[in-house]
Amino acid sequence: MSRINELIAELCPEGVEFKEVGELLDYEQPGKYLVESIAYDNNHATPVLTAGKTFILGYTDETDGIYPASTNEPVIIFDDFTTAFKWVDFPFKAKSSAMKMLTPKPDAIESLRYAYYAMQTITYAPQDHARQWIGTYSKFCIPVPPLEVQREIVKVLDTFTKLEAELEAELEARLRQYKYYRDALLAFEDQNVRWVTMSEVGKFFRGRRFTKDDYVSDGIECIHYGDIYTQYDTATMSTVSQVRSDMASSLRFAKPGDLVIAGVGETVEDVGKAVAWLGDGNVAIHDDCFAFRHSLNPKFVSYYFQTAAFHAEKNKFVARAKVKRLSGDSIGKLAIPFPPLDEQERIVTILDKFDALVNDISNGLPAEIKARRQQYAHYRDRLLSFREAA
Repeated sequence: MSRINELIAELCPEGVEFKEVGELLDYEQPGKYLVESIAYDNNHATPVLTAGKTFILGYTDETDGIYPASTNEPVIIFDDFTTAFKWVDFPFKAKSSAMKMLTPKPDAIESLRYAYYAMQTITYAPQDHARQWIGTYSKFCIPVPPLEVQREIVKVLDTFTKLEAELEAELEARLRQYKYYRDALLAFEDQNVRWVTMSEVGKFFRGRRFTKDDYVSDGIECIHYGDIYTQYDTATMSTVSQVRSDMASSLRFAKPGDLVIAGVGETVEDVGKAVAWLGDGNVAIHDDCFAFRHSLNPKFVSYYFQTAAFHAEKNKFVARAKVKRLSGDSIGKLAIPFPPLDEQERIVTILDKFDALVNDISNGLPAEIKARRQQYAHYRDRLLSFREAA
């Protein structure tokens, strides 16, 4: 930090020039880099990317139309609808035509990495589903200090980024360990445990339709199928969304203890994901969800739905159209273990402790990663706060 302050005092004591992002960066459309098949396989060589949270959607064996990013010629991938962006320094293919590849314009800015960090300070959330780069985002301004200052800022922020990446790698290793133990615990190998089809121990019913236009800030709690694989984990006592109270008579509700299952998804993996509803009252469910009403421990069933064995069996029943679907009849044919209730509760207690270690942001590694991210954001914003030159 002191070195950066010295450079600023020496090279730009009167402030720095602010320039529009579009003056500094060129964009390229992804057309020739789009993946043709979504038959991804982790054994394939080339990652398929999105600029969103998922980042790597899978791996393809396609060999044509690969974007040649590298450590020497990196690129920023930018989602033209959400304005999310990622740093990429390896070859890849793109999934969405809404992605743009951003590179530095000749003689405009030398450090793309600096521009990447400076873009993180832009606070903007699109309010409509429209293209953002050309008309809006490229017009935002960022400070452009002398190159020596840019390099020092990048050096500091890269150090924070590396430390966070190391913590995330350790957390990922623990997640793999946890998943292995969970799957082994719920396999009941060499144990005299009864296995039953889900239709033998419960019943299914489908929700009723509502749309995002029906959402309100204070209304009836609801679960949309998309939220099951983006917002919830094993169980929840509250919802992220609510719909209008005057819709009550047209809705269908899950009760506390029911398992709410996503019946559709963009990928085979997403279909069949589930969350146990543990709220105090009933919850409205979307018509692309199923509720499973049963007498088992709800978290026990939800944990089993996360196992590799369950997904391997479930995948046989998924209808593989553009949108992947799973029917209630098909789910009812799936087998689940049915140990005594006290054994179900014992397993849930064990898995809850493991789950907290890798997912609870108030403890352990997740808490440390959260603190590191807050520290990074603090220093990033300080380092990138410049006085604009007159």
